[in-house]
Amino acid sequence: MAKKSKKQQSGGTPATVALTAAGVAYTVHSYDHDPSHPSYGEEAAEAMGVSPDRVFKTLVADVDGTLTVAVVPVSGSLDLKALAAAVGGKRATMADPTLAERTTGYVRGGISPLGQRKRLPTVLDDSATAHPTICVSAGRRGLEVELAPGDLAQLTAAVLAPVGRG
Repeated sequence: MAKKSKKQQSGGTPATVALTAAGVAYTVHSYDHDPSHPSYGEEAAEAMGVSPDRVFKTLVADVDGTLTVAVVPVSGSLDLKALAAAVGGKRATMADPTLAERTTGYVRGGISPLGQRKRLPTVLDDSATAHPTICVSAGRRGLEVELAPGDLAQLTAAVLAPVGRG
């Protein structure tokens, strides 16, 4: 058992370690990240040959003083009003990127909704349920994890709500 844990610590990310520990089926996709690409999420979709509707980005917002994670398709954007409403808040703004990185333990462009340093309230755009699997960051740029949206919602205790806009 010690060997397995050591291997996971050196070869995995907190997101993949959390998925393995939960016994959830997932697939890891890696690609060479291009720092000059204008969009992390669109780059991931292109590199994997997956529709941008199935690749979801993880955004951190401040809802009435509480950091909150929104997971929305890379093909669209986050509706901040809808996010606030989904968690019973009044106002949402995008979180300071440095605070988001420090709180989640991940770097921007590699923030995963899974395995975060501090568990944050999470909202998954309900369009995820239209797909058998979706892709989200596995915890670093150039690394995505594909899993069932229901598994992602369960592991993050996510609220399903229409928070993305096309």
